[in-house]
Amino acid sequence: MTADTTPEKSTVARLEEEGEVAADYLEELLDIADLDGDIDLDIKHDRAAVEIVSEDAPELLSPLVGRDGEVLEALQDLTRLAVLARTGERSRLMLDVAGYRSGRRTELEGVAQDAVTRVRENGESVSLAPMNAFERKVVHDVVTAAGLVSDSAGVEPNRHVVIRAAPAH
Repeated sequence: MTADTTPEKSTVARLEEEGEVAADYLEELLDIADLDGDIDLDIKHDRAAVEIVSEDAPELLSPLVGRDGEVLEALQDLTRLAVLARTGERSRLMLDVAGYRSGRRTELEGVAQDAVTRVRENGESVSLAPMNAFERKVVHDVVTAAGLVSDSAGVEPNRHVVIRAAPAH
């Protein structure tokens, strides 16, 4: 009886493959839509990170972001499905277009910090406006780092974050 000697694909190699598959898919989409953009690949937070960028005219990529990032969310889902179809594995890749998500992340970190300050000042819980899953995750991370507690409440599209003081031990 011989042991299986085929090494399991390393996490980095798997994430790089996800990024390459996503890049191929998105390049085809850009061609079909007749949009100019370059694809940047990276690995961040144990996920493939793919960004469509344009140094010449980033505003021309705005149709791929849509209102409040709705098109970007859908495009990310489609890209994840393309990776699944090609690799047979589910992907958690993050897609950004023209820096929208990174800018939104900075904005949300400020909103979360303001809410943390309010909870600390008056001890009452704070409910934030409805957010998508990416946005809620950013807020949860800030709240956890601040030592407070947060939960998601409600049902899509009105799912939102509620921040409260951590229970005393």
